Amino acid sequence: MRRVAEVAGPLALIVIVAIVGSFVSAARQLEFLDALVAVAMVVALYVFVGNSGVLSFGQTSFVAVGAFAAGVMTAPADSKAGQLPDLFPFLKDHAIGNVPSLLLAAGIGAAYALIVGMPLMRLSGLAAGIATLAVLGITHNVLRYWTKVGPAAQTLALVPETTGLLQGALGAMLIALVAYAYQLSPYGRMLRATREDSPAAQAAGIDVHRQRLWAFVLSGALSGFAGGLLVHETGTITTEQVYLDLTFLTIAMLVIGGTSSLWGAVVGALVVSGFNSFLGDAENGVHVGFTIDLPSGTRVIVLGAAMALMLLLRPLGITGGREFSLAWFARRRQKEARA
Repeated sequence: MRRVAEVAGPLALIVIVAIVGSFVSAARQLEFLDALVAVAMVVALYVFVGNSGVLSFGQTSFVAVGAFAAGVMTAPADSKAGQLPDLFPFLKDHAIGNVPSLLLAAGIGAAYALIVGMPLMRLSGLAAGIATLAVLGITHNVLRYWTKVGPAAQTLALVPETTGLLQGALGAMLIALVAYAYQLSPYGRMLRATREDSPAAQAAGIDVHRQRLWAFVLSGALSGFAGGLLVHETGTITTEQVYLDLTFLTIAMLVIGGTSSLWGAVVGALVVSGFNSFLGDAENGVHVGFTIDLPSGTRVIVLGAAMALMLLLRPLGITGGREFSLAWFARRRQKEARA
């Protein structure tokens, strides 16, 4: 029952967000949908960072390649001939449906993660973080300037908008289930052992490089899948949307929620998404009994400060690095009964 509760808590929270989102206005629905896609991206990030303890800035690279692959391949072939004339012929002359595009995005994300992960997963600490940041920069520039694989610096448009609340919730739940299954698997347990004490894990016969690589590839696949959900959410995407701002935002979500648990990844994504939406409204002026009108860029400053304070005052995040548990509610009821 404890295992069931640990995975049921995050899934129930995703379902609640989707249900509540279906009863709000169309403008607010987009914010709920943004939150569900954010859950997918942050949980994909958690699969590697949370289980390995190695900070990676490169997971947004896999979101980017997944998003552009799914977007280019689902745009109508007749429109690509006029708007993207420099594409490789097999990209320009073919189009696929929604579900195949998500599978393609996941496959490309996994393949790319495998290629860059084989050398990089031998690194640890600061070196690993810098190397993955370099991968992010390389990916951004390839997508921004190589017209053979996309629109370069222009906006990729005409992508079918198929990610609604239902698909967003199902996609986030699928990624959460895969993440939880992985952390319970022997591979996930071995990787967590390397996180806690790498020399002891090596002495016990665990291949640190191999376990990190498997997690990196799985995280790449899930990130690519999340990128597919992202591009099908609005029907357009640019290279700047999947670069530094998104990298900072997803890392902030994971840190604030709690890096070492699935529950923390989901809670952090939803809490920060809601807070980020409020700050975005406040930058344009919002009335909450009184008017709040913040200067542009305030939300980035506030989120940075919130992440720094969380690291200082509660390093394990909102959830304390623990999974969802019904025991917490039982203890709360006992305290209320004694009071």
